[in-house]
Amino acid sequence: MSDTTGRPRPTVPALFLTYLKIGLVGFGGVNAWARRVLVEERRWVTEQEYAEVLGLGQVLPGPNALNVAIHLGERFRGGPGALAASVGLFGGPLLVLLGLAMLHDAYGDLPMVRAVLAGTAAAAAGMILGTAAKITTNLKPAWPILAVGCAALLAGSVLRLPLPWIVLGLAPFGILAAWWTMRGRA
Repeated sequence: MSDTTGRPRPTVPALFLTYLKIGLVGFGGVNAWARRVLVEERRWVTEQEYAEVLGLGQVLPGPNALNVAIHLGERFRGGPGALAASVGLFGGPLLVLLGLAMLHDAYGDLPMVRAVLAGTAAAAAGMILGTAAKITTNLKPAWPILAVGCAALLAGSVLRLPLPWIVLGLAPFGILAAWWTMRGRA
């Protein structure tokens, strides 16, 4: 079944199974994998829609991947869709995490285990940067919007400001940049 845009409208089981796949395959880098699955493979949302929902998910409390899952699940199938996407996203990884926690408790002090964890952390950081680069490349934001994004990056990484301060401080500039950009395209 499709919505008015011609894109497929997922069923509740499809939301669950898709988010189960995202949660299990994207373990540690869910947003990168979710964008690929939802935008490129399933074509349930456009690049712009995903970027907007992800942006909203990042400024809300809680895990941004869960916020996106709830938002998209609710958009497509209401409360049952939001629940199915959420349980799918976290159900499988929760079981994996419980197993890993037990293994870490038993073997976490071994040098090889510490090396594996350090390498995994580096790979996860790379996935986050790669996703940001891909979204930016695909959307080709106007320079005012890109400038706000760069300011947020600097505020968080160089100045180490808390996220709420960054959002509250840059939100007016982001709104102004979006307004200026849309006005220029009209």
